Order: sequence, then C-alpha cells, then structure tokens
Amino acid sequence: MNKQNRLSQASSPYLRQHADNPVDWYEWGDEALLKAKTENKPLIISIGYAACHWCHVMAHESFSDEEIAEFMNFHFVCIKIDREERPDIDRIYMEAAQLLSGRGGWPLNAFALPDGRPFYAATYFPPDQWMDALHQFIHLFQNEYPRVLQAATSLTEGIRTNPLPGILNSKPFNKVDYREAYENQINAIDFKLGGTSGAPKFMMPTGLEFLLQYHYLTGDQKALDAVTITLDAMAKGGIYDQVGGGFSRYSTDQYWKVPHFEKMLYDNAQLITLYALAYQLTNKPLYAEIVEQTIEFAERELRHSEGGFYASIDADSEHEEGKFYVWSKQDVESVLDPATAEIVLRFYQVSDYGNWEKGKNILHYKDNKVTFAGENGMSVIELKAILQTATKSLLEQRNNRIRPATDDKILTSWNALMISGYVNAFRALGNEQLLKGAISNARFLETNMLRDNGLLFRVYKDGKVSTEAFLDDYALLTDAYISLYEVTFDLHWLQLSQLLTGYVLNHFADAENQLFFYTSDQAENLIARKHEISDNVIPASNSVFAHVLFKLGILLEKADYTQMANEMLFKIRRETVQQGAYYANWAMLLGKMVYPTFEVSILGENAVPFNLEMQKKYLPTAVFAGGINENLPLLHNRLVENETVIYVCQNKTCNSPVISAIAALELIKADF
Repeated sequence: MNKQNRLSQASSPYLRQHADNPVDWYEWGDEALLKAKTENKPLIISIGYAACHWCHVMAHESFSDEEIAEFMNFHFVCIKIDREERPDIDRIYMEAAQLLSGRGGWPLNAFALPDGRPFYAATYFPPDQWMDALHQFIHLFQNEYPRVLQAATSLTEGIRTNPLPGILNSKPFNKVDYREAYENQINAIDFKLGGTSGAPKFMMPTGLEFLLQYHYLTGDQKALDAVTITLDAMAKGGIYDQVGGGFSRYSTDQYWKVPHFEKMLYDNAQLITLYALAYQLTNKPLYAEIVEQTIEFAERELRHSEGGFYASIDADSEHEEGKFYVWSKQDVESVLDPATAEIVLRFYQVSDYGNWEKGKNILHYKDNKVTFAGENGMSVIELKAILQTATKSLLEQRNNRIRPATDDKILTSWNALMISGYVNAFRALGNEQLLKGAISNARFLETNMLRDNGLLFRVYKDGKVSTEAFLDDYALLTDAYISLYEVTFDLHWLQLSQLLTGYVLNHFADAENQLFFYTSDQAENLIARKHEISDNVIPASNSVFAHVLFKLGILLEKADYTQMANEMLFKIRRETVQQGAYYANWAMLLGKMVYPTFEVSILGENAVPFNLEMQKKYLPTAVFAGGINENLPLLHNRLVENETVIYVCQNKTCNSPVISAIAALELIKADF
C-alpha cells in the first residue's frame, strides 16, 4: 500500500480521495506557491469534486501510476483543489480552459507559472495523453520560457479583462423585453422529450422556473407545456431514482434514461422548489409525489444530525459507475413475489438483456400510471400501492449493497437552496414538518456559519468551519432567510437578511459596474477578481442578490435597494433579453418589474394562517409581510383591533383591506 501523502490531513473528502496517490499533492496555499517560486517549478493545478466520475477515472489511470507520479513530483509542484470549497479558484482556471478551447468541465487540469498564472488548461486526459502533456509543458517551461510566459500573460489578461455586458438601450424595462427573453429560451426547448434539444441533458431549474412565471404573467400555454413535458419526462426517467427518490446530476442521453449517477444537493434542492411551484400551478399529483420522495431521500441520505445537509453522493461504488443503483431482472425477482415482480418489471422496463452495462437495468417508465393501470385491469390507486410497497422492498435490499461515498461537508450556498426548497414545499403541501426542516437547517447555518458582524463561512466539516463565504453563499442564504420570514412572519429571519445584505454592500460591491464581485475585499488575492453574472445550473450570485435587494427594498421600504436592483438588471439587460436560457433568473426579475408586484400585508391574530392559505397558490410576484405587530414600515398604521386584515398594494398604493385570503387572492388575480 502506498504511503499516504499530505492530503490525508485535508478536511475535504475529495482531497482525501487522493491521499493514497503517489503524487506529492499539496493543498492550495502559501506552502505550495512558495515551493514553486523557490524551486522555479511550474504548477499543476488539478480541480474536481468528490462525486465526479471522470475525476475518479483520472485519479485511477494517471495519478495512481508510479511512473507518471514520479515525473510530476520531480518537475512540477502539484496542487489538488476541491472546486466546491474553492469555487473562486475553480472559476479562474475554468475560464482559462474555456478561453483556450471553448469547453470546460471536471476534472480540470491547469498548468501555471509559479505565481499561479495559467499557460494551459483542459479537462480529462487519458494517461498516455497526460504523460505527453507533462513532457511537452516541462520542455517548454525549461527551454522556451518566453513562449510560456507570453501564453500565460495573454491568458491571464483574457481572464482579467473578460468584458462585462454593455447597455442595450436606455428605455425603461418593458414587456417587449420580457417577451424577447422568453422567445430566446422557448426556441431551445425539446417539446417531445423535454429539456433542451439533444444530449447530454442537464436539468436547468432556473430556466424552467422562468417559464412558469412567464405562463402565470402572460397566460402563454406553450411556456407551461415546456415545463410540464420536461418535469414529466424527468420524473419517469432514469435520471430520477425510481427506488430511493432524488435526482442524478444529468442525463447522458436525450431521453433522460441514462444518468451520470452522482447526486448533488444543489440539484435536488432546486428541483424540490421547481416541482413544488409546478404543483401549485397545476395541482398535478405526480409533482407532489416527486417533492415528497426527494425530501425523503435527502432526509435519509444527506441530512446531518445537527440540521445541515451533505454536499453529494458519488456516482461510483466498487469502482463501477452506477453499480449501487442498477438491477438485473433476477435482482428484482429475488426480492419481490412473482405477481408483484411481473408488474414491476413491465412498468419499469426491466429486461433480460438490460439497458445498462453487464445486463443491468436503470429503472424508468414510459406510460403514465393511469395508462398502465388501465391496460392492466387495475385502478391507479392499486398500481400506486403495488409500486410503493415494491420500491420499499427494493430499497431495503439495495441498502445492503456497498454504498457510494458521501461527501459529508456542508456548504452554505447549497444548504440555502435546501432551505428555500423546504419552504416552497411547505407552501405547496402545507406539511408543518417541512417548515420545521427548513428552520432546523436555517438555525444550523446561523449557529455555525454566521458571525455577529455578518461574516459568513462557506464550509462545515467535522465540527469546524473554513473558507470565508463567497457572494453565492451570502445571496442564496439571504434569499432563503427572506423566504422563511415570508412564511413565518418571524422578524428574526428578516433581521439576519439585513445583516448579510449589509456585509455584501460593504465588502463585495463594484462601484464602477453596479454589480458585485464574487469574492470579498477581505479574501485572498488571486490573479483576477471576477463577477458571476450568467445563470447556470445554479443561478448567478449577482442575479440572486438583485432579487434580494428588490424584495428587501419592498419589505423594508428602502428605495435605494430597489434602485440598486434596477441598476443591476439594467447592466445585464442585453444578455437577459438576447440570451434567455443563461440569464433566466434575471428575466424573472424583469418580470417582476414590468408586471405588477404585490405587497401583501397581513395583520392580526390569524395573520399566519391567512398567509399560508394565500401562499398555497403560485404567486411569483407577491411579497408578504405581517404578524400581530406593526414591526415594519410596510405595516405601519394597518392594525385593526379584533380583526385580521389583509392589504394588497402596488407601489405603496393599497386596495381597501379585506378579511379573507380568498378575497385577497381575487384582488391579485384582478390585475392579470
């Protein structure tokens, strides 16, 4: 067995996965950078994450090879980075790879000067190509250094000067802008199979949430169809764990059948929200089932005993991708009685030859449950009962298998998404346990990650925090705390939102560009200080923070916050309108600005139950405040003795108060 390297002392599960490599890995830090400068050696900066399948492949093929490791150790200073702990570093070297090739992904491998400036970056290398690259780049560094220096200078300049968006025009935001943003997104939708056309298919929750909002505000049926076709296909596919609940990271095929099997907290958190919102809008039972099952999965497999959620579950077990999740026909028949097995095998498309490797099957289904039940002479209720009992038995058997590894670090931003997911599930389903789950998570982050001055940490592992937070941590947690206030009317969560917002304004602002840097002015100086503006699988930190400022501007009657949100969107207007899919969260903010946004104030003894009755409905352009006290400017002079009243207002202009949730909802509906 190899002697362990210094990564055996790392807290990151991803770094510890490389502790047995013969490569002399360093963590990112002064020790490695000083060694490189002192010995005049180039850096290898290898970046990945614990659940990354191809990261495991490269670790096994190349970083575990004695000959390759010996060459790396002699000629380079080798640094391993967990992208989830240091997204700021990952962002820089990923941009280098994208500037060079137009592509990115993980594992990400960068070659850099001793000061960290990259001269080359790419993703996965097979072992022979990796060895060739090592020889090529050390030869260039030692014998043609001016070429290497020029490449590093040019690439670093590209990273530093990547242009921010220009102004589209000076007109006020309008519904034409909103329509154009929609058209640019809807044209990419695959209306047969869901998602965007082609493969692989990534779940893009923010884009689908924008389409829900667009349907609600405009009545456009095509927007809703795009969402329901996608959500139905995902729920039926192999990308969804039909036995244990929860979603894998993406589908390798266009049919959602064959996933990369890693399960990420951020995907599942956002999909809880998306399915909950879709359920509010459609009342489709399938969507409620997916919400409940995904939460059951998260509670069972990702919940920390003190309240937070772990980051991910690996794709691989026993060195095989997906082995934990797939089934042979004989596997199913050995667990279930013959009659049940016969139904399960047909429903989930299980065959002798399989649809995966080695004759195994990824469970998925083609017909909806109503169709299948009708064709098989049973009611939908009977079919659901059979499937529920069967999948419970299969899950119990599966739990005896060797499990994929869990990355048990807790990340602030991803946990904030989970708080929002639970809040939205609570709104849709009304289950008090969901609210308790959200509050438990919120308190965990408050207790462990947040300091009295608003300083926030990103990573919790084994009772210790590390890495000062980035803008996504602040923005997503602030947004989650606002959501908690809106469903509880507990002022504590709004006060924490103010604290976090103040810290961002003081330490992340870029006064020249009306936007916010990804890193604090207190953070380590890297070769560039970047802005995150485009929405990807997770919405951009700037777009989330713009929503935060917009909502807090209403709740706290702070016109400067609302103006900042307006200026941020104005800065991103061109991209929002012309590149809808990657600016969908900005487009949702645009929707709030060009259609009525409602300030709903509920005061009196029944404020909370009235509030929850209203929030069962999908209301994407309403902001809620209330309670039994006039404790916000928005609530002043609105309390009526011995009565619970609801004010529905726009731009501080209010309708006469009403005394039922139904009446208040009618006032909102009347404006569309």
